[in-house]
Amino acid sequence: MTAIEQTEAARPRGTRLPRRARRNQLLGAAQEVFVAQGYHSAAMDDIAERAGVSKPVLYQHFPGKLDLYLALLDLHCESLIQAVRTALASTTDNKQRVRATMDAYFAYMEDAGGAFRLVFESDLTNEPAVRERVDKVTNECAEAMLLASGLGGLAQVVARSWLHSDRSVPRDQAVQLLTSLAWRGIAGFPLHGTDQHH
Repeated sequence: MTAIEQTEAARPRGTRLPRRARRNQLLGAAQEVFVAQGYHSAAMDDIAERAGVSKPVLYQHFPGKLDLYLALLDLHCESLIQAVRTALASTTDNKQRVRATMDAYFAYMEDAGGAFRLVFESDLTNEPAVRERVDKVTNECAEAMLLASGLGGLAQVVARSWLHSDRSVPRDQAVQLLTSLAWRGIAGFPLHGTDQHH
């Protein structure tokens, strides 16, 4: 269950909600549908049904499917940016900052709600408003990471690969390996079973 849905989980279907609570409920339903089906296959009917509301109620909050999708992107892009900033501020030890940042990306990729799919695997990246938000995540995380602007890209790519490999190694071990690579560089890893002179 996503964080958005948790406050609504026990509420009976069709109950009148305050505007903010209703909006959060709709975003939670939309996230499930978009993650499962992608933008192009998702329908507002599906989202309204998942949320337990009529389509007019959905349209009162979001004029169209793109508006709803962009609202979700705004929410989740900001969430990742804040996670990276929090990780960097969590210690004054630079090596631990690297580890905390790597772990923030892994935690984001591992989140059960699948929000990373909306941000990094969107089927709507040709839409300028979507591309702008995705680029903002990349740029702001890189700017925040004064240790090395490449860490954000490294963490993102490796964490996604790790997730798609069905977590072939435990998360802590993967984070530690990536942290060591970022901190020491690839030259710090000995070659095993190969001729180092070639």
